[in-house]
Amino acid sequence: MRYHSTNNPSHRVDLKEAILRSLPPDNGLYMPDELPVLGEDFWRLWRDLSFQEIGYAVAEAFFGEDVPEDALVEIVDGTLEFDAPLVSLAEKDHILELFHGPTLAFKDFGARFMARLMGWLTRGEDRELTVLVATSGDTGGAVASAFHHVEGTRVLILYPKGKVSGLQEKQLTTLGGNIHALEVDGSFDDCQRLVKSAFLDRELSERLNLTSANSINLARLVPQSFYYIHSARRVDETPAFVVPSGNFGNLTAGLMAMRLGLPVAGFVAATNINDVVPEYLDRGDYRPRPSAATISNAMDVGAPSNFARMQAIFGQSWEQMKATISGLACDDASTRAAIREVWDTHRYAIDPHGAVGWLAARQWRESHPDVPTITLETAHPAKFLDVMEQELGANTVEIPDRLAILADREKVATPMAAEEDEFKSWLESR
Repeated sequence: MRYHSTNNPSHRVDLKEAILRSLPPDNGLYMPDELPVLGEDFWRLWRDLSFQEIGYAVAEAFFGEDVPEDALVEIVDGTLEFDAPLVSLAEKDHILELFHGPTLAFKDFGARFMARLMGWLTRGEDRELTVLVATSGDTGGAVASAFHHVEGTRVLILYPKGKVSGLQEKQLTTLGGNIHALEVDGSFDDCQRLVKSAFLDRELSERLNLTSANSINLARLVPQSFYYIHSARRVDETPAFVVPSGNFGNLTAGLMAMRLGLPVAGFVAATNINDVVPEYLDRGDYRPRPSAATISNAMDVGAPSNFARMQAIFGQSWEQMKATISGLACDDASTRAAIREVWDTHRYAIDPHGAVGWLAARQWRESHPDVPTITLETAHPAKFLDVMEQELGANTVEIPDRLAILADREKVATPMAAEEDEFKSWLESR
């Protein structure tokens, strides 16, 4: 399969170039020349398939022309070593728990798949691969875990100073080894801008053998489509998916699942006050702007990269996108109230990002009362312990051991200004 830039369809590359170089030289994003469709044989049996069997089928549809079956099976098996349970709060109100991986966030699915695919693509090479990743909270931890001690790689994680939770920061800054954290004096958008600037410097990118682990990399998105299909098969009626959204990679993965043939009643893009996409869906006017800090920090994105892929999927048509995706936003006060309400009503501890989604799902069902919703719960509530204890009291949320052991570890991070020249000079010096 060939892959083209969203900015220039005539710029086409093979799989290895698309995954390892991550970003086209024109600052677009790579997309398959044609989005695959799963055949009738799959959809006749899909409700009876295992999570792994779904993963094999999707991975083969995207990468089967370039990666042999035995390698894809090994990649998928290594990715799906944990489940994504569906929890029903009420008859049509379902929560998809995506936090059962090693770093307790949905990013584990994409990071583990990507690390294994990159390992296969670089097999036999003796050149070090430098993985750059910007994080608003959970991406960095998942990538650090997936690549920790992977031979031939070094990982550089850029995160916004003071804008991730304490335990999220410990996941980024305490592993050591081939994992290095850069504490950027700015926002997530600044971190993302610095990463992109390094890739757009083609001489630097090629000399340092740079690749990206952000959702600008297509290898992050394909495995996230697995759990859309996996969860939908466990609901009797065709569901709508409610997706807490920041950089919009997760929602884009859902759209890819829909293009594969998954029956979907619609999508809801649920955001905090960083409502660039809901505003676009409402008005048809896309206005990226600096992000504002909220308690749902992983969604604090003012210029979502994957919007370009969303536009490509809908042929640049605002009307078609609006017909499929609803956009709903809420502020911190509403998010806090939702955390309390879900606990009081269902005795379920929902994290701030899931709470944004749950609010959007409830609002969406008011005009679609017969349609079940699946709200993606993207991270374990213990990762946001300060907020959870403020709303629910101490000792309500149990801290998993793999988070608790981080509390006393020493943070190691390099301070970095949000300046492209300084960042590239630092890369050169290392």
